[in-house]
Amino acid sequence: MQFGIMTVSDITEDPTTGRTPSEAERIQATLQIARHAEEVGLDVFALGEHHNPPFWSSSPTTTLAYIAAQTERLILTTSTTLITTNDPVKIAEDFAMLQHVAGGRVDLMLGRGNTGPVYPWFGKDIRQGLPLTIENYDLLHRLWSEDVVDWEGKFRTPLQGFTSTPRPLDGVPPFVWHGSIRTPEIAEQAAYYGNGFFANNIFWPKEHYQRLITLYRERFAHYDHGTPEQAIVGLGGQVFMRANSQDAVREFRPYFDNAPVYGHGPSLEDFTEMTPLTVGSPQQVIDRYAAMRDTFGDYQRQLFLMDHAGLPLKTVLEQLDILGGEVVPVLRRELAQNRPASVPDAPTHANLVAAAYGDGVPREARPKANRGDNLTDGSPYRDAAASAGSAFGAAAARTGA
Repeated sequence: MQFGIMTVSDITEDPTTGRTPSEAERIQATLQIARHAEEVGLDVFALGEHHNPPFWSSSPTTTLAYIAAQTERLILTTSTTLITTNDPVKIAEDFAMLQHVAGGRVDLMLGRGNTGPVYPWFGKDIRQGLPLTIENYDLLHRLWSEDVVDWEGKFRTPLQGFTSTPRPLDGVPPFVWHGSIRTPEIAEQAAYYGNGFFANNIFWPKEHYQRLITLYRERFAHYDHGTPEQAIVGLGGQVFMRANSQDAVREFRPYFDNAPVYGHGPSLEDFTEMTPLTVGSPQQVIDRYAAMRDTFGDYQRQLFLMDHAGLPLKTVLEQLDILGGEVVPVLRRELAQNRPASVPDAPTHANLVAAAYGDGVPREARPKANRGDNLTDGSPYRDAAASAGSAFGAAAARTGA
């Protein structure tokens, strides 16, 4: 079981002081939060992708590469990478590079995001959101699983004899989670490929996400990836804790009431009743999240949203101390009890490599050993490249170069 935190990278005014941090301050604070997550014993740090204020994280792989250099154990992932508006070729290259830089401590969560205007900003049509998701991931999957790809689809130019570089570390691509808050087609997609399904259950009642996860488990088994209980499930969550629950509620209320995502909506009491948001003592958090297994079955990853809504850095670090020191150790024990041996561990690069090779030596990538390179072999630009080379050779001969 993996425990970690996720951030949406919002830059929000602290309602108790009226002060809004700068982009630079918020970015540096997030880096410190990630380092502290490892220090308190958490397993995962997840960073969102946004391209509009009040969010700063437009380039998650850049940030995660920096964090990788400053940590030793932390698994780095996204929450989420926009599969609709990013080019699958660039996703394949960026995350394979990050995988090498981080020594395998990388996976990614794919999603459509919740910002409609991002589609035209990147030349896409929001009405094609689901078809884009399906086609783009099909290409991404092939770019990582096949050394040489010939591909043609609806939403981007064809590829002929293309190899994305670098190749995945040890020939094993980063593990993929498909994130969703509402869409059964995404649960189906995750099941079809045998990938993980992350239900970011922070907005709606548990029964909504229970239906999605049940569908994913059933379809995972339908596609012969294992039993429903062997499907790979992750959950989102939100907590705010103090030793005394009344103090937690009093301190968190102004942040909740003014949060950019759900502020000025349902009351704090109603929201905590309807969703997994838990504001109270560490024991209240333990009791609520230990019971997640009763609703969703045994699962592999639990992420918490903790640094949003204008909470100051000092407070977030205190929350991580409580989470790592008092809550997660107990949840690890609680959720390990009576866990069937058939339920798989959370995915890591090490156990994916072991599954792929057993005791054998991992594959050393040799891209397109028999096919040349992207430019001059199997490419529509081959003839143009050859002509350009001939022209350069002739010019060099004339000039004595």
